[in-house]
Amino acid sequence: MRRLRVGVVFGGRSREHEVSLASAASVLGAIDRTRYEVVPMGIARDGRWLVGGDPLRALAERAGITLALPPGPAEAAPRTEGGTDLARAETAGGLPAGVAASLDVIFPVIHGPYGEDGTLQGLFELADLPYVGAGVLGSAVGMDKATMKAVFRAHGLPVVPHLVVREPEWAADGTTIAGRVVRELGYPCFVKPSNLGSSVGISKVRAAADLASAVEGAFAHDRKILIERAAVGREIEVSVLGNDRPEASVPGEVLPGKEWYDYEAKYTDGIAKLVIPAPLPPELSEQFRRLAVAAFRAIDAAGLARVDFFLEGDDRIWVNEINTIPGFTRFSAYPRLWEASGLPYPRLIDRLIELALERHAQKRRVGGPG
Repeated sequence: MRRLRVGVVFGGRSREHEVSLASAASVLGAIDRTRYEVVPMGIARDGRWLVGGDPLRALAERAGITLALPPGPAEAAPRTEGGTDLARAETAGGLPAGVAASLDVIFPVIHGPYGEDGTLQGLFELADLPYVGAGVLGSAVGMDKATMKAVFRAHGLPVVPHLVVREPEWAADGTTIAGRVVRELGYPCFVKPSNLGSSVGISKVRAAADLASAVEGAFAHDRKILIERAAVGREIEVSVLGNDRPEASVPGEVLPGKEWYDYEAKYTDGIAKLVIPAPLPPELSEQFRRLAVAAFRAIDAAGLARVDFFLEGDDRIWVNEINTIPGFTRFSAYPRLWEASGLPYPRLIDRLIELALERHAQKRRVGGPG
C-alpha cells in the first residue's frame, strides 16, 4: 500500500517562528513513517520556502535555538515535472514549483500571522491541496481577537468586556478612550494586539498612568488592539477535534507560575504547569466542553483548535479565545489534553490527517469553497 505524502510546513514570518519550529520537531519525530512519506517544508523569516535537505535544522540554526530534531532529512524531496529533486530549493510568495502535485496532504504547524490567519490556507485552497486545520474563514476569524469576540458574542457566548481601538482613533482622541477604560472596564486591564498569539505584545495595566505606554507597545505589533477588563480567576483550556461533529477533550487548568500567563510563562520550562484534568465539579467540566465546541462551531473551525477560558468565582465562565493552530509539541496543552482523553500523540496526528482528507473530499463533492 502506497504511503501518503505529507508536507509538514513550519517556520514562517511571525514572531512565533521558534514556537513553530518546536511544534514541527515534535510532529516530525512522532509521525508514523510506515504510513506516511514525510516532506519537511520550511518557511524562513523573510517568507522564502525551503524544501529538500533538512529545512528544520537549517531554520533552527538560523534562529539560534536548540531542538530535539528527528534524525536525518526528508526521505525524498518533491520532484518537479522533469524529475529533478528540489533539494535546498528556495522560493518566495508561494508553493515551490511541482510541490502541490507531489503531495497528498499538508500539515501546517505555523503559529500566528502568515500561517494561522487564513493566508497560508488560501494558498493551499488555490493549489487544491488537503490541509490540516481550519479553512480560510475560520483561520482568519480565529486569528483576529476583535472579530473573534464579536462572532462569539453574536452566538451568545460570554466574552470579557473590552474595547477595540484602532491606531488613528487613539492618535486622534486617546483621552476619550482612556476615560472609557476607567468607566467601562476599570483597572487592572489588559492591552493586547488583535492579531498575535502566544501572549506577544500583551501588557497588564494596573493604573491609568501606565495605559498610554501599554497601548503604544501593542500598536508596535498591530494597527488594531483590544483593551480588556482583567478577569480575576482560574485559566481553563479545552482541546477540540473534528469537522462537522467536533468533540472536546477533558479540560485542563493552567497554573502560570507568574502573575499572569505571559510569553515567558508559556515557553520557559518549569514556570507554568497544566493540571489535567482540571479540578472541577463534573457539571462545570461538561459546561466548559460544551462551550468549547460552541466556540469551534461559531467561527466555522475544522480539524483542531484549543479554546481558552477564564473562571471567575465558582461558576462565572468567560470564553477568552480560540487558537486554530495551537502549540503542538508533545508538552503543549493541545496534545496533552487529548492524551488524557485517550488519544495518544501519534494517533492524534493520524486523526488530524484523516480529518483533512475527509474535509477536502467533502468540498469536492459539494463543489463549494473551503
